[in-house]
Amino acid sequence: MVHPWLGRLVRDVASGAEGLLMAVVVEEVATHDGQRWTRRAYIRPEGGGRGLPTAVGNIQPLTDEALPRFTIDLDRLTPEQ
Repeated sequence: MVHPWLGRLVRDVASGAEGLLMAVVVEEVATHDGQRWTRRAYIRPEGGGRGLPTAVGNIQPLTDEALPRFTIDLDRLTPEQ
């Protein structure tokens, strides 16, 4: 599954870092309880440099363009029977 914000400007709410969302991957990471699998996002700072990892749940879009767009055709809605 492709993340809808790939290539868009995002913020890591945990660190405040901002940049382009470059990848979302599933990785095995070390914790105090041992290894576990987690979804991680990689953010490249706007000026370039190494991608910063964070939890996928920590990212938020910086612009409205990063939000998925949905269109609802109200003329096609019908009351539930």
